[in-house]
Parts: sequence; C-alpha cells; structure tokens
Amino acid sequence: MNRVLVVDDEKLIVKGIKFSLEQDGMEVTAAYDGEEALNYIKEKEFDLVVLDVMLPKMDGLEVCQHVREFSQIPIIMVTAKGEDLDKIMGLEYGADDYITKPFNILELKARIKAILRRSVKKIDVKTSEKNRYLEIRGLKLVFESRRVFVDNKEANLTAKEFDLLELFMENSGRVYSRENLLDTIWGYAYPGDARTVDVHVRRLREKIESNPSDPKYIFTKWGVGYYFG
Repeated sequence: MNRVLVVDDEKLIVKGIKFSLEQDGMEVTAAYDGEEALNYIKEKEFDLVVLDVMLPKMDGLEVCQHVREFSQIPIIMVTAKGEDLDKIMGLEYGADDYITKPFNILELKARIKAILRRSVKKIDVKTSEKNRYLEIRGLKLVFESRRVFVDNKEANLTAKEFDLLELFMENSGRVYSRENLLDTIWGYAYPGDARTVDVHVRRLREKIESNPSDPKYIFTKWGVGYYFG
C-alpha cells in the first residue's frame, strides 16, 4: 500500500484528495501547516508528498528545501494559478513535479500514480540487478542504492535528477528533446512547459559538472534537446 502525505491548509481540499486517493487503496496522512508536514516526513515513511506552496508557519518551498537535506522522497508541489515563480522555485528547491490550482483530481491522481510506478520500477531494478553500476569518465551511477559519485565524491541527487542521469548515461550519444524527456521521465503527457526539463538539467549539471557552463557529461543540442556525450 502506497503512503501519501497531503499538505494543505484548506481542509476541504485535503479531505477531497484524501477520499479520492483512499478509494484507490492508498494510505493518506494529512497535514495543515509546514511545520507539521516537516515533522511527519522526519518521523514517518511516505512514498510521496503532495505539498501546497502557501502554508502557515512554514511555506511549501521551505519545507521542500528542508526535506531535500535528508530525503529524496518524491514531492509534487501545488501552486496558485499563474504563479510561474512558485513553479520554478519549487523545481529549484527539489520538487519532482507541480500542479496548478484549481486542478482536476483525476490529473493529480495520474501524476501521483506515474511517479509511484517509476518508484516501483526502480525497486524491481534494485532486486534483479544487485550491485550493478555504470561508470563513464569518473562519473559512477550505482543502480541498487541509487547513488551517484563524481571522482569518488558523492553527488546528492533528487529522484528526478537520478532518473534523468540514468536515462542519459544508458543512452549515451542519443539526443532527447524536452518533450521526449517529459514523457519518459515524468511518465505522462506533461501539461507544463520545457522549463521543467531545463531547471532539472541545470540542477543536475551543477551537481555533477566541475564547470556547468562548460559541461563534459551532459550537452545541449541547440534547438533540439540534451544528450550525454
């Protein structure tokens, strides 16, 4: 059973999401402010967090930033309509995805299930390919533990950053368009824009490249997309 933490100060919204997810067999915990959410994540194990940006005591961006200091749990940020800055900041702080209010509960469920499916897939890989790793020019990706090392120094990647790097390294030389990366990594026809990919690739470069402005691993094919070279 998947365990989901839903964080929003609007109790009716939380109640609706909770009811809908429980109908699909998920175990849902509710939190109504940022501090409560952070404490839950520290104390309990969840498979995914749905996190509103506008929260009392500590906003969602702060919560996301603190969580990324100790956990790579998938986080879907919920932003207000038209607040593009919140979307970009959420990705900058380590969110895996975002959805805009008002949203259709079916769309939210589709996004949650897509992320959870990828998590299950990674667990299957770990059990069937124990100790397998891929190393290219000092960059080492360990499948079982989902850890990445650059010249023997660990780089702390989020779930989406790891998925991107794994895809790039296993398909070295293949150019992926932003749209293709959205479909492949996010697991559905993503309604957002290319900035989601651009932010994740930039963050990934900052963590694995000694000089992100002159990369030696992940390159840009101008007008097309990105590739590992």
